[in-house]
Amino acid sequence: MTRDAAAPVRPQPRPRSPALASARRVWGMVYRHLALFRRSWPRVVELMYWPVLQMTVWGFVTAYVAGVGQNTATLAAGVLLGGVLLWEVTLRSQMGFSISFLEEIWSRNLGHVFVSPLRPWELVAALILMSAIRMLVGVLPAVLLAWLLYGFGLFSLGPVVVLFFAALMMMGWAVALGVTALILRHGAGAESLAWSVLFGLAPISAVYYPVSILPGWLQPVALATPSAHVFEGMRAALIEGRVAWGHLGWAFALDLLWIGAMGWVFMRQFHQARDSGALLTIGE
Repeated sequence: MTRDAAAPVRPQPRPRSPALASARRVWGMVYRHLALFRRSWPRVVELMYWPVLQMTVWGFVTAYVAGVGQNTATLAAGVLLGGVLLWEVTLRSQMGFSISFLEEIWSRNLGHVFVSPLRPWELVAALILMSAIRMLVGVLPAVLLAWLLYGFGLFSLGPVVVLFFAALMMMGWAVALGVTALILRHGAGAESLAWSVLFGLAPISAVYYPVSILPGWLQPVALATPSAHVFEGMRAALIEGRVAWGHLGWAFALDLLWIGAMGWVFMRQFHQARDSGALLTIGE
């Protein structure tokens, strides 16, 4: 008997499922960002600071409006406070995605990330998960304080609130994909858009007033944004006590259109940045 034949046969490792390997890479990126919060309480406070501040200021405004008149003023106050809280969902989702991406640039880590087997869509999935975590940490304390301080319960609208959250988060992700594509294209010159771009969309998002208030020529532009349909639906739920399924349907359809378009732009710009070597020099 030869030596090779006498040697024990070692069991071969089982091949890892591609889906499991992909999920591990996504979790690795998410954990990398979660680890930043674990030992940095100012980062956690910053997530809650602006939503709570916005809710507090607008809460006092709505409390004053509610005290001036009767039922109409009370409804108007609820619409204003609901608009503030739901708009923060969009803002926190977009900024959570964009800032997580920017942290990879600021730490000069983007090139290292893509030396690994991580694929672009896995990076996007990780950034979406971090965006959702950042949004929940930032917005839920504000929702709780709105109930404790002003007696306004956003979740009293019922399960439809979850659909409002989902539609606005998807819009935030779509806008963030566009912002990150611009950052890949223009570098540090486009970083300020991560903080400012959604404020430019606020006037046509009908956050605090119905779309009908806008000039006639601007109304179709507003109705092309998912957020306008969400806030029209919110007002229908608060004022009329009904679920505006038509507006919700349009919101999700537009979300898919926006995400598809911005996802295509992001992937196109990512491949151009990789081919030109910009992934290694971006931010310098």
